[in-house]
Amino acid sequence: MAKHTHSESLPEPTPGQPHRAGDIERIGTSKVTYLAPLPLPTGMSPVDVSQAIGDLNDTWLDYGAGPPNVFGYQLALLGPLSIVFFSLVLLPLLLISNMDWQGYRMLLGIAVFGGGGISIISWWTMRDMHRERLGATPIRFHRQRREVCFIVKERRLGHEVEEPVIIPWESLMAWAVEGYGATQYGTTRQYGLGIGYAHPKTGKWLNTEGLTAGMALSLGEWEVLRAYMEYELNSLDEVQDRLGLRAPGDPPHQGVHTIRNARRKLHQSLRERPSLWRYLYAIGWYFINAMTLWTLPGYLAEREHRLIQQQRPQLKLPEVEEWSKPLPKEQWAKPSEELVRLSAEVRRIRECDPQRPVEEVFAEAYRKEGIEA
Repeated sequence: MAKHTHSESLPEPTPGQPHRAGDIERIGTSKVTYLAPLPLPTGMSPVDVSQAIGDLNDTWLDYGAGPPNVFGYQLALLGPLSIVFFSLVLLPLLLISNMDWQGYRMLLGIAVFGGGGISIISWWTMRDMHRERLGATPIRFHRQRREVCFIVKERRLGHEVEEPVIIPWESLMAWAVEGYGATQYGTTRQYGLGIGYAHPKTGKWLNTEGLTAGMALSLGEWEVLRAYMEYELNSLDEVQDRLGLRAPGDPPHQGVHTIRNARRKLHQSLRERPSLWRYLYAIGWYFINAMTLWTLPGYLAEREHRLIQQQRPQLKLPEVEEWSKPLPKEQWAKPSEELVRLSAEVRRIRECDPQRPVEEVFAEAYRKEGIEA
């Protein structure tokens, strides 16, 4: 089962209750808005800011275990190297008139111990993130079959066994959460997207839930999955690469090419729309990339991606590989008539009132189609 960054404060729906898109459930101080079963269009732009989509092709999409990103490695390198640069280069230049060997030795100690301490913290953080990515099992969406595959891990006779569970796409449950909590600093608000299903044989609740930065991003992340399954989306560039940092022929994961494409795009913007702000931004961009040793973060991201691909065996199960194969077009599954009618009604209502809350739009669509809960 996929693991996604989560919070204990975000509630999970009751799997045994009948739900449908547009239902609202209050759990404590949190609000749960259901987006499926029967995945209706939300009207939001599909966007994967959290990089939860790991891979995508014409047949299937993996959700819940995205690849490592270059920015994380840049941040991990920037902390310790900034302390070293500040202590051994910038401060000595500023204090060159009254700097003596004793003072420089003190700065050298700050660089060694401060930079070393931040390096250990950065390494520990990146190691934990790597373990989380490595242990995450994606949920695979097969749009030609209109099915979703969960990988269930169970212990049998002292051994961990992995078993795929295939469920119909239109039966998958999805929900967006808006949670509230109180701390000593005031009220906090959290948002998340959840996906789940009750095991057809055991009734065990299979689910994944992850935090997002807002309700619009929760809906946008769900819209990526819905649009892909309905052939409205065919490329990761459309939802993950809004800055255009992926050139034709580049792999879907980030790496050295990400930094080089960012540099190319920066120079292009300076040529086409020169301005003082853009030149200042370019100076800052080069300084930060020089501090993080230029393309090293890209090499590290590529290396981690290769390690994860080699060590993550769950989606290489023979039955999953067979299920993941493309089908002849005449065998492609079709959406249900009910979903087609409701989706058309939702789009008609949305055109008349684009600002209307999604739950109200779904409820009216059901009402217009004469479908009761």
